[in-house]
Amino acid sequence: MIYTVTFNPAIDYVVRLDRPLEVGEVNRAKGEDCVLGGKGINVSGVLAELGCRSTALGFVAGETGAWLERGLAAQGITTDFIHLAQGMTRINVKIKAGQETELNGAGPDIPESAMEQLEAQLDQLAEGDILILAGSIPSSLPQTTYERLLARLEGHGVHAVVDATRDLLVNVLQYHPFLIKPNNHELGEIVGRTLTTDAEITAAARTLQEKGARNVLVSMAGDGALLLDEKGRSPPHRHPQGQGGQQRGRRRQHGGRLCGGLPAQRQLSGGPPAGHCLRQRHRIQPRAGKEGNDRCPVGDDLRDRRKQGEENTMRITELFTAQSIALDEAQQDRSQIIDRLVELQATHGNIKDKEAYKNGPLRPRRRRLDLCG
Repeated sequence: MIYTVTFNPAIDYVVRLDRPLEVGEVNRAKGEDCVLGGKGINVSGVLAELGCRSTALGFVAGETGAWLERGLAAQGITTDFIHLAQGMTRINVKIKAGQETELNGAGPDIPESAMEQLEAQLDQLAEGDILILAGSIPSSLPQTTYERLLARLEGHGVHAVVDATRDLLVNVLQYHPFLIKPNNHELGEIVGRTLTTDAEITAAARTLQEKGARNVLVSMAGDGALLLDEKGRSPPHRHPQGQGGQQRGRRRQHGGRLCGGLPAQRQLSGGPPAGHCLRQRHRIQPRAGKEGNDRCPVGDDLRDRRKQGEENTMRITELFTAQSIALDEAQQDRSQIIDRLVELQATHGNIKDKEAYKNGPLRPRRRRLDLCG
C-alpha cells in the first residue's frame, strides 16, 4: 500500500483577471478555480488518475479542512487525516493578472499530540509499504520532522520516498530512503554548482547516492527527468514534446479541481479541462473517452476490460510492491519476461492460477497503448 503525507494541505483559490491588478482598487475577476493540494495530496491525485490506490495522511482543521476532505473523496482519493482542534486548513490566494501574485495562508499549528497520532498511524505500516513524504515542514513543527519519522520507521521494511528541498532532503539521506526526487535546480543548490548537462546531473545524483539515497530521480520540468537507480544505472530519458513553459507554469495544478463543492470533472470559468494539467505533467497521451472527453488511458483500459467480464483482470498496480518487481536485462523475449513476471507474483502470493493470469491480463493486446509522449 502507498501512503502519502501532507503536513499543511491547502485550498488554492485561483483568480484570473483580464487586466493588471490595481492595488488599492476594486478588481473584478474574469474567472476562478479552487484547487485542492499540497505535495502529498498531489501525489495521491496522480496515483488515483493512474488507477493506483493510496491513502493520503496528514492534518486538517476547521470547515476548510472538512471541505477539502469531501472534495478529495469526490475524486476517489482515500484519506485518513488527523483532525486538529484549533485553526483551519489554509487557503492560498493566487491572482493571475499577467504576472501571478500569491498570498499563502499559514495553516494551523500542529501540536505534539497530533504528531504522536501520526506516528501511531505510521507504526501500522507493513513491510513493503511505500511512504511518500513531500513538501515543506510547517513553521509549527521542527525542521527535523522528516528525520524523526524515518528514524522511527528504520528497519521496518517500509520504502520511503522523499520529495523535499535542500537540508530537508540532505538530512534524511542517513536513513537510506528508497527514492528521493529533487529537481535539477535543487540538486545544483545541494552540490553547490550549476548543472547544465545530463552528465553533470548524473554525477551530482551519484553524490547523493553516496550519502545514502538508494534511487535518485531528478525532474527537469520541460526537459523530462533523469533516474539514477540503486545499481548506478541511468536509463535513457525522453524529452517531452510540447511547451515546457506551460508545464512549469502549471506545476501546482494536478487535475484535482473543485470549486463550490462541484466535482473535478466539471470545467470552471474558462479554465482548462479537468485532468489537463495532470497529463501535461506526466506526459500521458490523452485519448477520447466514451463521452468524447480526454481520459487517462491506463484507467480507461482497465475499466473497459472489467466491463467485458474478464474475471482474472485486476489492476496491475495492485500486484506490484517493491519486493515483487525484477529488472532482468538478460531476458529479452516477451514470453520469457511474462513467465518471469508470473513466477515472481506467484512467489509473493499475489496470484494463484499462473496459466489463467498469463492468458488474462498479460495476454497479447490487440492494440498498443502509447502512454508516453
